[in-house]
Amino acid sequence: MAQDTRWYVVHTYSGYENKVALNIEKMVENRSMQDQIQEVRVPTEWITEIKDGKERQVERKVYPSYVLVKCAVNVDAGGRLKMSDSAWYVIRNTRGVTGFVGPDSKATPLTEEDVAAMGIERRSVELTYAVGDLVSITDPTFEGFIGIVESIDLESKTVAVSVTGAFGKASTFTLALNQVAPVV
Repeated sequence: MAQDTRWYVVHTYSGYENKVALNIEKMVENRSMQDQIQEVRVPTEWITEIKDGKERQVERKVYPSYVLVKCAVNVDAGGRLKMSDSAWYVIRNTRGVTGFVGPDSKATPLTEEDVAAMGIERRSVELTYAVGDLVSITDPTFEGFIGIVESIDLESKTVAVSVTGAFGKASTFTLALNQVAPVV
């Protein structure tokens, strides 16, 4: 069974988010469970607050009463992702934790879409080509074609490549970022 990680949402008493996060981190350290519970986070944001004509920066919790925990998971007999029983026990029995967020309060991992939408993890894309570069298309449908990068859309993870055909007519293809490689 391959070990993977997923984010879980833990519900806490209001105002106890930081204390719960700290307690979970201490338990992980004391029990040497860094391989099972890898990260604990209380998402916050800085906002500008204007009060009595004075402007000041204030840190606010993005999700009050919730703590995010990144745990190692395995696939159970039913084909579902599941954190270890020891990780579940440590988190669930931390003072201030009222349960997990999920159907019937069961620990249910967030989907990749949820993680991206919530801004929990930022994934950076490192490209070895830029607009104007000569690239080779690696997609099986157009494999071997050479073209020039016209545009790159990091949000939709696509690249527009202009390819000149056999009769000199240019066509533009929109491909995934990993379907082209720079011509060396």
